Amino acid sequence: MTESIESTVGYYDPDSCDLRAFTALIDQITQADDVPHAAAIEQNVPIYDMAQLRPALENDRARCEIMAEWARVLRCGAGVVALRNTYPDTTVLDAATQIYEDIIASEKAGAAGEADHFAASGANDRVWNSFQKLCESSPEVFLNYFANTAIAAICEAWLGPHYQMTAQVNLVHPGGAAQQTHRDYHLGFQTAEVCASYPAHVHDVSPILTLQGAVAHCDMPLESGPTKLLPFSQAYRPGYAAWRRDDFRARFEDRYVQLPLAKGDTVFFNPALFHAAGANTSKGIHRFANLLQVSSAFGRTMETIDRDRMCKLLFPHAAKAKDDGKLSEAELSAAIAATADGYAFPTNLDRDPPTNGLAPETPAALFRRGLSDGMSVTGFEEQLDQMKGRRLA
Repeated sequence: MTESIESTVGYYDPDSCDLRAFTALIDQITQADDVPHAAAIEQNVPIYDMAQLRPALENDRARCEIMAEWARVLRCGAGVVALRNTYPDTTVLDAATQIYEDIIASEKAGAAGEADHFAASGANDRVWNSFQKLCESSPEVFLNYFANTAIAAICEAWLGPHYQMTAQVNLVHPGGAAQQTHRDYHLGFQTAEVCASYPAHVHDVSPILTLQGAVAHCDMPLESGPTKLLPFSQAYRPGYAAWRRDDFRARFEDRYVQLPLAKGDTVFFNPALFHAAGANTSKGIHRFANLLQVSSAFGRTMETIDRDRMCKLLFPHAAKAKDDGKLSEAELSAAIAATADGYAFPTNLDRDPPTNGLAPETPAALFRRGLSDGMSVTGFEEQLDQMKGRRLA
């Protein structure tokens, strides 16, 4: 079997990304025969009318056929599906919207909710962890909001059973600027340098660990700035290395599509799809979406580990080994990697916001910084405890 050059690359370098290969992928056309359950295809995006399909989700065989089609679209088709009439009764959305607006007002009076990913602070209102906050504010509204068989089916179609739901409200006011194109969590929330450190096959794994979705809490005509999407762009394997390049961003701006949404519609897409929130050029539409970020059940260790306690025990010995020259920087880095949590998520983004980039500082980064700066043991332990407090729900 002959492998393509791309499939044999060990690591992706932004300088080696091929705009022509990317363009060939996004030149594809969604064929009706490939999406037989779709009610329509708009700008290459298959549109599914859940008013018609919802009864079929009660039948195991029919449900599996629909979910298999959605998975194919997300993986190797357009990379995005729109579900019309996901909420046949939108009164639950109105109730949730009122709760979220109250939360926004409350958090604006305090210090929470100021940082955002891929958008300037103040360009919108954000409710981090809108999922838990809705449940705490009104368990009944939460129950009715997530008792939605269409959302359950699309999540299971991509992630399998036992997925974990999270959500963040994004409210973009008239005049809110567009985002820059990007890919999403996990690798999409890393810096270019961090992305480059992950081997190529991990770039393939990252998109299948999460599903990105959005629930429209209001009508979203084009002038309100619904999400800009680039169908088929998720299929470009080095895309996590490419999306920051000016030529790829320019191609996105030339070729993206937008779908107007009605209240109660949803859009779900592969997190590797190139996308960006649009500019709200409307005169009076406050574009209100609940962004669903759903995770695979498989992203967990087999055992529970108290890594903070281990870090506290290890730090004085690591500092001494560094000072005595007994361990090299590379050897110390290996020990830190085995011991400390090197990933910023999950965290409490109200208390631990991504103010200096796409992600907060990690315990592993703090450990390395502590050694580099000659931090005292007490100082390291205090900062580690503060970090733990910020990360807790």
